[in-house]
Amino acid sequence: MLSPLSDSPANPTDEQLVTLAQGGDRRALEQLVARHGPWIFNVAARMVWRRDDAADVTQEVLVKVITRLSTFRGESAFRTWLYRIVVNHVINLKKKQPLESAPRPFDSFSQDLDDAGDAPTPDEPGGVPAPLLVEEAKNGCTLAMLMCLDRRQRVVFVLGEILGVTDRVGAEVTELSPENFRQVLARARRDLYSFMHDKCGLVNTANPCRCARKTRGFIDKGYVDPKHLQFVPERLVQIRTVTPTRVHELDALEREHAELFREHPMLSAPDEVLSIRRLFELPDVRATLGADS
Repeated sequence: MLSPLSDSPANPTDEQLVTLAQGGDRRALEQLVARHGPWIFNVAARMVWRRDDAADVTQEVLVKVITRLSTFRGESAFRTWLYRIVVNHVINLKKKQPLESAPRPFDSFSQDLDDAGDAPTPDEPGGVPAPLLVEEAKNGCTLAMLMCLDRRQRVVFVLGEILGVTDRVGAEVTELSPENFRQVLARARRDLYSFMHDKCGLVNTANPCRCARKTRGFIDKGYVDPKHLQFVPERLVQIRTVTPTRVHELDALEREHAELFREHPMLSAPDEVLSIRRLFELPDVRATLGADS
């Protein structure tokens, strides 16, 4: 799976597919959606946390892209044009997570972790193996930490730290200068990694917090649903196997924190979200392109 945010050339190029799609070639449009849709979904999932919400966000972005595709004139790379839409959309979303409205979100999240208590790992509720539940708890918890960053920091962290984009690409899609992109990323790392160092047992063994002992509390509070796992199903690849790495730029402690996020699964977007036929049936798309297009 080639990352569309890397500098490796794709064949055919985005621009070639766009030209065909603008001429009415739905197969070319389908290729564009297949190429970028999973990455849009994985950005969205790390901005809104819940997979269902991420699916909604991905569909909203794809509708914007399809209905605005005729306005693309090649003044920038298509990737830049597309991911600017993604970034602006996720930054301007209505707030859905309580942590985003908390005056001190890291303090609020720390209290949530304490309130979850400590208990032995549950014994396969609903037939789900305990290790799978613990992994769900770990991935869900570390992704929830991202909700404590403000949205600009969060999207820059997702792009620069998790998806490994270069400063140049990150600056282009966030409409920051490369220097400002690096500064925002540095602040996000500082705030997030400071919290993890003080709270998370995965990166600092002196901390008492352990995923296996939080899992039962997460189930009781509804953060982990054994019947509807969000962060471990359909694990095809890890993020770090399909994205460029920049962890060599970090010191040893920061590398340990960064790899924890890059070990997360590359989440699969629901098929219906990436279905061109279904997208063309949506009212906004039909109104823009015409019911018979």
